[in-house]
Amino acid sequence: MATDTAAGPYGDVPATHREIHLVERPTGALTEEHFTVVEAPVPSPGPGQLLVRNRYMTVVAVMRTLMSDADLPMPAYEVNRPLWGPAIGEVIAAPDTAAGGGGGRVAPGTLVHHHDSWREYAVVDADAATPLDLTALPDPAAHLSQALTAWAAVVKAAEVRPGETAFVSGAAGGVGCMAGQILRLHGAGRVIGSTGSRRKADYLVNELGYDAVVIRGAGSIEEQLREAAPEGIDVVFDTVGGEQLRAALAVANRRARFAVVGALSGQLDGEGKQALVEIDTLQLLARSIELRGITLLDHLDSVPAWTREIGQAMADGKLTFPHVRYAGLEQAPRALLELIEGRHIGTVVVEL
Repeated sequence: MATDTAAGPYGDVPATHREIHLVERPTGALTEEHFTVVEAPVPSPGPGQLLVRNRYMTVVAVMRTLMSDADLPMPAYEVNRPLWGPAIGEVIAAPDTAAGGGGGRVAPGTLVHHHDSWREYAVVDADAATPLDLTALPDPAAHLSQALTAWAAVVKAAEVRPGETAFVSGAAGGVGCMAGQILRLHGAGRVIGSTGSRRKADYLVNELGYDAVVIRGAGSIEEQLREAAPEGIDVVFDTVGGEQLRAALAVANRRARFAVVGALSGQLDGEGKQALVEIDTLQLLARSIELRGITLLDHLDSVPAWTREIGQAMADGKLTFPHVRYAGLEQAPRALLELIEGRHIGTVVVEL
């Protein structure tokens, strides 16, 4: 919670709040010593900006990569500065947002999605804050699910067709948990996942409706995948890369579509810069396989459609939001570390 100090200029807003900063760039294993909690003045919004009290944030694997100097379509984290990422917050003040080009005044009390997490209060450009559609999706934390990434990859990249066989690598992660369910919603006939433990495999089958699961470390991924998909694979939703992507290419049918949405094999160890895999391009040509990288940044215009579909599916009991919650901003570093260690299933949310 925010520091109890003298009130600031916006009613009950305190004068200071807490932020989590990166102390130094990790060169090996990430530890809690790489983070520090800093007390800082609550920022003041200017024209076209909002003061937001953060209520929820999520931690995701790419945050480890952002701590290095990897080449990504987003800026790396800065040392001795607050980290950032997806957050849900309540608008506390919105001075002159219309005059500042914010697209109209955002009323105080509105819950918005933005990307200035890892802090209790944030000043956000009004144009960068998306009001939540709580009518379509009532749980504010569910707006932090990675279902939008999964939905965009399934609908716009993989283009799954009725009756097809699909494979989801990293199926117990925040994206994978949603991808398997969305593939089924869009007609996939058989859905296969991969994960790192029998506990997670049982959850995927018993709770999320996967037909079969390949377990990392339980033998050759390719051999397990051939056994799980004797007729081959038509659609691949890849969050891992490495050996699993190579195995999926070997088992893929003619005209298979690959949606590459992550690179966990290279994100979670060391510097997290590369997820190298050897690909036989002749086989891609011979079997007309499509291999497409997809990032959420290219599909932000799909948020309304995604929210409606996912919200309705949840209301109808056809889709769930697997997640774990931590309480308190100070728990965010531990939440990220445990995510990287593979301890959890689904999205990891921190309530502030």
